[in-house]
Amino acid sequence: MRIVSLLPSTTEIAFALGLGDAVVAVTHECDYPPEARGRPVITASALDHSSASSEEIDAAVRAQLRDSRSIYRLDEAMLDALHPDLILTQALCEVCAVSFGIVERAVATASSEPRILSLEPASLEGIFGSILAVGNATGRRAQALALLAELRARVERVRARAADAPSRPRVAFLEWFDPPFGPGHWLPELVSIAGGQPGLGEAEQSSRRLSWGDVIAFAPEVIVLAPCGFDLERASEEAAAILPHRPGWFALPAVRAGRVYAVDANSYMSRPGPRIVDSLEVLASLIHPELFAGWGPPGAARALTFA
Repeated sequence: MRIVSLLPSTTEIAFALGLGDAVVAVTHECDYPPEARGRPVITASALDHSSASSEEIDAAVRAQLRDSRSIYRLDEAMLDALHPDLILTQALCEVCAVSFGIVERAVATASSEPRILSLEPASLEGIFGSILAVGNATGRRAQALALLAELRARVERVRARAADAPSRPRVAFLEWFDPPFGPGHWLPELVSIAGGQPGLGEAEQSSRRLSWGDVIAFAPEVIVLAPCGFDLERASEEAAAILPHRPGWFALPAVRAGRVYAVDANSYMSRPGPRIVDSLEVLASLIHPELFAGWGPPGAARALTFA
């Protein structure tokens, strides 16, 4: 089997199921596991936002989508030459990957007839369903079921331990800073499982733009900063540059208590693949450090201080 993966999350799923040797192309954002970096890259970003601010990135993305232009480019000639049997993609979010329409048009003109498997998870269970769907499509159902059993057991360990927490603090999870966006899809669910009270977003719904007044009114006791696509360093830098200038920032309970955390959202939180359970464990360690100290991968998050 020859697989083209058009999402970092599906690349992670394929490798986790032992399909690494079958993956013949990945996206420019596929960086995990490390072996994935050695595969041919079949996509590119249409926007250079390496030095842009959050506000500039948001404006550029909105303009691109408003003009019905894709944020990503697909190398259709490479796709045709690779003769894949299976293409892993999604139609959930045009900001996250090559648009589904572009993939369909490329396949329609290709010399081979690959199967397109489009995955649109909006919840933790949906993510687990994606893993099983890839396993079913590739003859790796047994491996998928074994992986899911392990992941579900870890989720239940977090749920059971969080149930012993003496309180459930209000958690503001921000997926973007300028403008602010609250959490969507699986993120409110993860906050709840980890023992927090999610706010500013709805489970299984798209992340939504907020007014800063929404954040102030919620009065979060814990703030988790995980801008989609940013690593830990960039998230920390953006937070320091933007948030202290927001009205009422220093009066928020989380800021006064020193409970503001930046997260490597490029690796965790934003990717609906096997590491979503790592993300849950990271969240639990931030919301209830008294119960989950040392849980989650090291270096995934850090506490921020504001003068």
